[in-house]
Amino acid sequence: MKIIKLLLFNTLIISSLLSCGNKKKENTSKSENTAEAQTPPNIVFILSDDQSWTDYSFMGDENIETPRIDQFAKESLTFTKGYVPTPLCSPSLATIITGLYPKNHGILGNDYVYKRVKGDRKATQKNRAEAYKPVIAAFEKQTTLPDMLKEKGYLSFQTGKWWHGNHKIGGFDYGMTHGDPKRGGRHGDYGLEIGRKGLDTINNYVDLAIKEKKPFFLWYAPFLPHRPHNPPQRLFEKYKKKTDSEHLAKYWAMIEWFDETCGQLFDLIEDKGLTENTLFVYVCDNGWKQDPNKSGYMKVSKRAPYDLGIRTPIMYKWAGKIKPKMDTETVVSSIDMVPTVLAVLGIEKPENLPGISVLNKETLDKREGIFGEVYAHDFESIEKSMFYNMAIFPPYKIIVPDPIRKKKEKVQLFNINEDPLEKNNIADQNPEVVEQLKNRIKEFRSK
Repeated sequence: MKIIKLLLFNTLIISSLLSCGNKKKENTSKSENTAEAQTPPNIVFILSDDQSWTDYSFMGDENIETPRIDQFAKESLTFTKGYVPTPLCSPSLATIITGLYPKNHGILGNDYVYKRVKGDRKATQKNRAEAYKPVIAAFEKQTTLPDMLKEKGYLSFQTGKWWHGNHKIGGFDYGMTHGDPKRGGRHGDYGLEIGRKGLDTINNYVDLAIKEKKPFFLWYAPFLPHRPHNPPQRLFEKYKKKTDSEHLAKYWAMIEWFDETCGQLFDLIEDKGLTENTLFVYVCDNGWKQDPNKSGYMKVSKRAPYDLGIRTPIMYKWAGKIKPKMDTETVVSSIDMVPTVLAVLGIEKPENLPGISVLNKETLDKREGIFGEVYAHDFESIEKSMFYNMAIFPPYKIIVPDPIRKKKEKVQLFNINEDPLEKNNIADQNPEVVEQLKNRIKEFRSK
């Protein structure tokens, strides 16, 4: 459904959304709105797109300004050592919505292997779309968070990036992504306009939930700071003064632009009196280290098994319910986001979910480690597409290259507490640790 293009709404949705949007509620105060708010809480997932774990003011960057996210981090249970299991957007997003590792939800890369037709772009796109259809059909059988929330009466809204066909494939009731390859659908289509072109659609969605007196789940995954790096000129001019690299200036400006849209979202929720009854969760889908000499990324980040590709701050905020804390030691993962939400709502966690509720301190303290996987961008099966396995058991992280596709590479072991940028491979000095973590990976692969 193309929500942004309102003329294509069916009559029922037009009347519903516009009637909500036109109500200014002049005679209704914030406190009255809050009193009317539904329990269980509204849930908002905020997803950054292509951003390194280092690229926030509160994480120590001295050039980039992220005031709204910094404030959000202060108000949240913030884990600075968060991870996603894979450094590529499509499988990472699939993990966030299902709570499963890529090996279990089946989305290993961004495309299924397809035939490229030299000189014929349309034929190539058609082949790519046809090849991906079985992947979407298989993913539709997965149980997603929106599916699980239906028992509690939630309305689920998708905005921003969404790789897996129509938004309904993910269990969303309403969404911006139609997913039709014949109309340019690929990794979000109209959804990619959110944030870059304002938040009107989100405003309409929230008004619909208020009108129907239902709690809502909102997926806010704007195409930011992802390329194209075309920030507002005012932000570009600001960062040009901080670097001689135009590419760095644009990337930094994109991050502040993303920060501004997060602020707009927080303000929208606050203006409707819903902040106190809303659980916000923040994560980045995968890392990105900007190449100062061109518009692309450095090879140690996106699509790579290093922390610059998979580490991200993960934050949980629920005013008055979750105590703010800056946790700089505990390792968490995006696989925990679904179980944490389910625990908040009192929904029993499905047995197949490997994550835990990060709000359960006893369970969190017992966790020994988490895992990561890297597959080919254009994938087939696990056996044919595996690049790397990772195990993160603090203070150690191991990267095990596939013996077939990465046969020239060696096992790498890092003490990520002492060496967070993974400069010093200590595998040769620690053969027992290497063997132990390899066995951990073997056990992980068997499940």
